[in-house]
Parts: sequence; structure tokens; C-alpha cells
Amino acid sequence: MANELDKLQDNLNYQFSDLGLLELALTHRSAEKNHNERLEFLGDSLLGFIVSDSLYQQHPSATEGELSRMRSSIVNNASLAAIAREMRLGDHLRLGSGESKSGGNERDSILADSVEALIASVYLDAGISACIKFVNNWFAAALQTGNDLEQKLQQQKDSKTRLQELMQSKSLPLPHYEVTEVNGAAHEQIFKVSCQITSLNTLQQGSGSSKREAEQEAAMHTLKELGETP
Repeated sequence: MANELDKLQDNLNYQFSDLGLLELALTHRSAEKNHNERLEFLGDSLLGFIVSDSLYQQHPSATEGELSRMRSSIVNNASLAAIAREMRLGDHLRLGSGESKSGGNERDSILADSVEALIASVYLDAGISACIKFVNNWFAAALQTGNDLEQKLQQQKDSKTRLQELMQSKSLPLPHYEVTEVNGAAHEQIFKVSCQITSLNTLQQGSGSSKREAEQEAAMHTLKELGETP
């Protein structure tokens, strides 16, 4: 058993001072009375805090809703189970005979719970700093997924919103939009709108069948002029 735990610790890239904590983290409630559910409870909270803190620090312009969506894309049963499989955690789980025969060591929910239990066991073994390092190392790829998701969320925003947020992030005055021309009959008017910002000497123009549509196009041209990707 000690040899198997050594292999697992190599996979985890972490050496326990108290192997009893590791053994407890690997023990499912179907195996014996002293099992890992209390560790799961603690690990779930630690994981949520550490991932939330990482996302908060990495994405200073993200809204609460965007941060929540990024966290949800990282902290879920499927992603936790994928990490467990990468570390071959299922090979080391202690399951009751019924769970073992039914393939419990490959079940997403059991694998995810064991990851949370391991996070708590590292925290109890070495403290919060070691736990943060452990989680950030394990979840590096998943946190990159959060970066990718923020980029997608930014791309989904309309041009006016993106331009306004860009100006606010630079502590610059907000864009000024002005209708410069309206052509056509009342039911088929074409609006032309200019967009002016303090960092550009030239006005950017947009046109559309509504004032809003024209403003969006003018904002899009302004973003391109500033070198912002669409």
C-alpha cells in the first residue's frame, strides 16, 4: 500500500507529511465508517475560494456574472473528474465491494468528490499556501479555459459596450456620438452617426437603419482604429 501511495504522490506532485490524511481522502463512504465526506465538504469550499481568487486577480475588468460563468466552467464534476483521471486517482480509491464492482472508481461524481477531499487533505497537511499552490498547479489548464471564456464573453459584447469599457479602463472621457445625417423616407431612413474619442484626432463614421445600428458601426470602426480586435 505504501508503494502505491508513493506512486500517487508522484502523480500529484505533492508529498504528504501525514499519510493518514491521504488515505482518508481516498476512502469512499461505501468502504468504511471513517470516510472522506467531511474532507469533501472542506475541499469544496477551498476550491471555490482559490479559483475565485485566481479569476478575480487575473481578470480585473470581468463582471460578477462573467467571473461566475468562468468559475462554473472550471469547478464542476466533469472538469474535476477529468483531473482525477489525469492523475489516475481512480486506481487508488478505497471503495466498498458494491461500488467497486459497479465501476465506482470511474464514476464522475466519486472522482470529483475525491479531488475535493484531496484538496482539503493538502490544506490540513501543510496549510493554505501549499493548498493554493497545489490547486493552481492542478487547475492551470482549466484556469486557461477561464481566460479563453473571458475572451469569448468580451467578443460577444456589442461594440458600444466594449468601447465604453475600454475608455473607462483608461480613465478617459466616454465616446461622444452625434447624428450627422438622416436620409430617406420616414419608413426607410438611413442614419449616419459619428463617434469621437479624445485619443483619436479623426471622427469615425457609421450608418444604419436605426440610430443604434449606426452608433454600433461607428463604435466598431473606432475599436478597429484603436487596434482592438473585433
